[in-house]
Amino acid sequence: MEVLMNMWIVLLLLSVCSETVFCFSRGKVEVACGDMTPQHDSSPSTQHPPFNIIADKSQFSPGDEIKVTLSMASSEGKQYFKGFLIEARNAGDLSEIVGSFKLISPDISQLLKCDNKEGFAVSHTSDSHKTEIQVIWVAPSDSPSSVQFLVTVARGYKEFWVKIPGPVVSQNGAQTSMFTSEGCGSSKSCLRDPEGCDPQNDTACHFLSFRRLERSVMFELSGSAEGYVSFALSHDKWMGDDDVYLCIRDTDRVDIKAAYVSGRTHPIISSQNILKDKAWRLSDGVIQCSFRRDIQLPPENLNRFNLEQMYYLFMAHGRAENGRTHRHDHQPLISTYQASITGPPEDLTGSRSPLLVKYHGAFMLIAWTSTVSAGVIMARYFKPDWPERNIFGQKVWFQLHRMLMTITILLTSVSFVLPFIYRGGWSKRAGIHPYLGCVVMALAVIQPVMALFRPAPDASRRYIFSWMHFGTGTVAQVVAVITIFLGIHQQALTLPAPWSTGVLAFIVVWFVLANLVLEVHRRGFLPIGKYFKNVKIYTEHINSDDKEEVVFVPDENETSNVESCFKNIVLAIYLCVNLGFLTTLLWTISAV
Repeated sequence: MEVLMNMWIVLLLLSVCSETVFCFSRGKVEVACGDMTPQHDSSPSTQHPPFNIIADKSQFSPGDEIKVTLSMASSEGKQYFKGFLIEARNAGDLSEIVGSFKLISPDISQLLKCDNKEGFAVSHTSDSHKTEIQVIWVAPSDSPSSVQFLVTVARGYKEFWVKIPGPVVSQNGAQTSMFTSEGCGSSKSCLRDPEGCDPQNDTACHFLSFRRLERSVMFELSGSAEGYVSFALSHDKWMGDDDVYLCIRDTDRVDIKAAYVSGRTHPIISSQNILKDKAWRLSDGVIQCSFRRDIQLPPENLNRFNLEQMYYLFMAHGRAENGRTHRHDHQPLISTYQASITGPPEDLTGSRSPLLVKYHGAFMLIAWTSTVSAGVIMARYFKPDWPERNIFGQKVWFQLHRMLMTITILLTSVSFVLPFIYRGGWSKRAGIHPYLGCVVMALAVIQPVMALFRPAPDASRRYIFSWMHFGTGTVAQVVAVITIFLGIHQQALTLPAPWSTGVLAFIVVWFVLANLVLEVHRRGFLPIGKYFKNVKIYTEHINSDDKEEVVFVPDENETSNVESCFKNIVLAIYLCVNLGFLTTLLWTISAV
């Protein structure tokens, strides 16, 4: 009797298990509607899912129908799948199932009842091999602004992928952006470029936000780009050994991947699936993606940083081809200081120009648009002035000229070295700018060396030195200005265009005008002093109608003083305007 009872128990258990297996193989997986995870007693695959999920529309109105296609993505490996589960969810709250489905192929697909509502999901009808499945999603009347399709796919009992993120479709007339700057600094940390922009209404806004959940961090990334947007966690402000996260556009979908950068190389994509609740959308050339990552990961996740520490944040974007990213189009945006990923919310600031490059640009601007121009004017037009005054045994004009040119050479020398320190060598992507910079540096060194071997003022060959000194200095100044024009639009120091170019052009024109006025005056076309040589002064006697004409003729010293005063006024006006516009450019450099 006892043996018979045991046999009945075994038979009952076998029947229950067989029924469960039969139901799952036939797609009756309502139990998985919530988390979309198969009851397979094994973990989902961490490999990149080899499937494509495509929607035939990107926008919809209530009642519209959208065809959703699940198909194989690559020609390598197994070319089939057995089971699937397709759902549509609120892109702003992925826990909310949205809309209903219609079948296109009822022989291989069936509707499921989720949350006591029929047709909320679609699954398989058998474990036969499939290469493609198509269904129709019907938008409800109370649809949210954005809906994302999620898919779970199984090839076998131990090989399956859960919640593969599909395309995001948006309701007509609704907000075109998933993300907003609302809450930056209060409920989430944000890094933005331009500073203070809102990705909800500014397609040029590059935006990164993150907020701590219970045991994980939710990241949002948005930016206008042709191929990808990305951000990285770094221990310093130098690229290399960084924890990178990429949102790469692949035709009409976005792949969200974790990667690692070792030096200035292409990111190495991680083979482990550590990102959860992935979502994305494409609209108006803007790539947006979001995902969740655990704060701490198991030791086998190499090159993944612990989110409880502080890091510099890098944001970059650029082109991508066949899933491979190219070098970023612009200098990455780097946070001003290290941010706490899991700490209190902050509204972070950053810069796309490294500090060394900023100093490089500032020193070159000061040297070749201000000090050198003042030194040139001093040597050309102020030699006759202050004839009785000396500074350390030398004429005033000469000491001022030498001082200004020494400052120019020192600033140029320091500025010349800074890009090499930053780049760690020669820059191969800066065009002709570094080559012209080397020419300027060489000419700047030749000038003082030439001056050391100049002949005496009364030497017969003094004119040769004078012309060579003048010619070398003029060439150096012209090449330096051209180099600066090229430099203000380099990737590492991109000043706002076109007004920054206009300001620099005005500085150059202002120098030419000042030289022109002084040159015309020196050649006698502006004889300021002569106006005072024949001034008639009439004095009227109190008790007489007689008038006496007095002719006032100043001596040469008085005429010279008038001439010198005019030149001083021109120089003062020139320097004030020059310094004003130079300060504007320097402020712009500090702000980028």
